[in-house]
Amino acid sequence: MKTWSGAMVAIDRRTVLKTAGGAGLAALLAACSGGKGATSGDQGSGSSGEIRALFMKQAAYTEDDVTKMTAAFTTANPGIKVTPEFVAYEALHDKIVAAGPAGTYDVVLIDVIWPAEFGSKKMITDVSSQWAGAWKTDMLAGAIATAEYDQKLYGVPWIMDTKYFFYNDAHLAAAGVNPHGLDTWDGVLQGAQKLKAAGVVKYPFIWSWQQAEALVCDYAQLLGAMGGKFLDDSGKAAFNAGGGVQALEFMRKTIVDGLSNPASTQSLEADVQRVFQAGQASMVLNWTYMYGAANAAKQSKIAGKVKVVQTPKGSAGRPGVNGGMALCVTAGSKNQAAAFKYISHLTSQPEQNKYALDSLPVWKDSYDDPAVVKTNPAVVPQAKKQLDDLILRPQAKNYNAMSQAVQAELQQALLGRKPAQKALDDAADKANSLLQS
Repeated sequence: MKTWSGAMVAIDRRTVLKTAGGAGLAALLAACSGGKGATSGDQGSGSSGEIRALFMKQAAYTEDDVTKMTAAFTTANPGIKVTPEFVAYEALHDKIVAAGPAGTYDVVLIDVIWPAEFGSKKMITDVSSQWAGAWKTDMLAGAIATAEYDQKLYGVPWIMDTKYFFYNDAHLAAAGVNPHGLDTWDGVLQGAQKLKAAGVVKYPFIWSWQQAEALVCDYAQLLGAMGGKFLDDSGKAAFNAGGGVQALEFMRKTIVDGLSNPASTQSLEADVQRVFQAGQASMVLNWTYMYGAANAAKQSKIAGKVKVVQTPKGSAGRPGVNGGMALCVTAGSKNQAAAFKYISHLTSQPEQNKYALDSLPVWKDSYDDPAVVKTNPAVVPQAKKQLDDLILRPQAKNYNAMSQAVQAELQQALLGRKPAQKALDDAADKANSLLQS
């Protein structure tokens, strides 16, 4: 796995399912430990009470998935009432912060970039002592990083994701583009030029480049591919040199050359999905969940035409961004035992394996389970390769403020208001100031 400093760390590859068909079997598995992870019926405390849980709306598990997981949990634990709530990812961080003093939520979903902030401020509970002994060896290393800070575990990994490269096979065929050429970013550019010249689509690309964390995720993959580093060995900003500058220049050039939809700078992942599945873009970066969504005939015009591969290779490799997330017990929860029992159910291998189409499991050997592979046969083989090579955004205590400063400057360059070098120099100055505070 690549970190912000560019150092390589090995990550075991994970996932995939043992299908447990039906609510009755789901409840049985929850009560009887049918796989790795603590189960909802095998703990002796937290057997009653009410808990509230905060999730995000977009990407990974759907609201319907979470509702079904929760129903299986309450069937096995009738004394516990769970009220799930969903907000957009962009609102998740601030919602957790605002609700903290009042103890509004018992369980919250946090991004891989937040353990340092929430852990250091004691907003979430250190649950290291509640981890089963085998979890650290049975889970993917990249997944564990989503809950870890200062050698403590502040939650349980639930989502292990990265952005993959999706393309419309019919579009490529119409323009005579060989899919094998998409293995490199240079080849992707050549393919986009052919698609535009052939009139297959007006804009071959659509990206999630709104001034939000989604923009940093796309930039991270390109920066890593081009040999850039977010931070140097001393912990100072380094993205304003080398591959960091090349990545931003690449992004801006696709807009200038008419290859990227100009709406990209106002778009998030859900917008990318909508445009792509409408047949209005040929190639995109997005999270795992989009494969199933774009191939669903009821909502997609391109069902059956969607292909997914690893992120393209640059001069320095093809790292995917670490998009993992963990479920945490809040420090203000009045029912922490029930909250951890609920988390243990959602993150257990049997439960995760059932919903692998939208989000792959955090468990290593799931990825070799035929039932899981069958659930998502196009994505799982790519995930086994891609999840071995991830770039991690910094786990800084003030990451959100630093990211917002970087986002703003990236946008300045994408909109043509500043040259890439100037924008990144300004971003680096702001980042260094925040890193030192």
